[in-house]
Amino acid sequence: MKFLKYIIFLLLIAFIGLAIYIAVQPNSFEVKRTRTFEAPAQVIYNNVIDFKNWEAWSSWVERDPETVVTLSEQTKSVGGSFSWVDTDGKGSMKTVATVENESIDQELQFGDFEPSKVNWSFNETADGKTEVIWKMNSENVPFMFKAYAIFSGGFDNMIGPDFERGLEKLDSIIVKSMKVYSIKVDGITQHGGGFYLYNTTSAKMDSFESVIKDKLLEVNNYVQKNNITTAGSPFVYYHKWDEVNNTVMFSSCIPTTAQVITSDNNILTGQLEPFKAIKTTLKGNCSYLKEAWEATVQYAPKNKLEFTELGPMLEVYVTDQSQTANPANLITEIYIAIK
Repeated sequence: MKFLKYIIFLLLIAFIGLAIYIAVQPNSFEVKRTRTFEAPAQVIYNNVIDFKNWEAWSSWVERDPETVVTLSEQTKSVGGSFSWVDTDGKGSMKTVATVENESIDQELQFGDFEPSKVNWSFNETADGKTEVIWKMNSENVPFMFKAYAIFSGGFDNMIGPDFERGLEKLDSIIVKSMKVYSIKVDGITQHGGGFYLYNTTSAKMDSFESVIKDKLLEVNNYVQKNNITTAGSPFVYYHKWDEVNNTVMFSSCIPTTAQVITSDNNILTGQLEPFKAIKTTLKGNCSYLKEAWEATVQYAPKNKLEFTELGPMLEVYVTDQSQTANPANLITEIYIAIK
């Protein structure tokens, strides 16, 4: 009997000692993980800012598939929130502040405990990538949380791996979302033609895409400098595709509402007469344009149509990366004149 009392006394001493050890642990913690994404900051920000996207890359939901997520009426931007119930209890999160495409501040709450602070930072690098920093911290950690952290090897060991897995899954989803594309041959249409400003050049096939960007910028700068009213999206007028000599001859064009008499010998005025054409729409990265052109060319013989020998072949950039950071949202139209 004395031995049992002695054991109980030792256990009590050990329990008190452990409680004191837990109590004197710091009342604050910070956990931070960083990952570099090969994507623009805007694309990543747009995913993270909306809680309806979180379940797809949440490491906690992956670990506990029975988690029940409840989305609030507002899930996006300041005031957006969601809640969940899992095997560890209930929790909620809400967005309290944002700087568009740069940072997000949130509050994370478990049960009735004091909320922790969560911060996201999106820092674009010179090579077009984005450093994503996901951080969580608290200045008033409850006793039970400190105890759980001690038995889990510390807050960094307890939370850090989930942050790493979440960033890994988010990265995969972002990369996949940027590769989405669709090609639709719209069929026969009537192009309205019209006046346009242009410059003409030729380039090697392996570099003409970058040359197009430079030449379109030249025409656009002339338009802006001279306050010229435009009449639609910029386009490229292909004149010759010479695979034997590995060259492409084309004009980089911006449509105008009327004929413009230019003062620059490198910028000229042209006019397209209305013409009948096969139209194809590509939604997605311009790297899929070759596939879109092939689909357009194949459409003609299948539908007993003939291309005009010298007719216009246009590539119209309905949207560009100044309007959307995600290449999956780019829209390009192809027009090939037919008889």
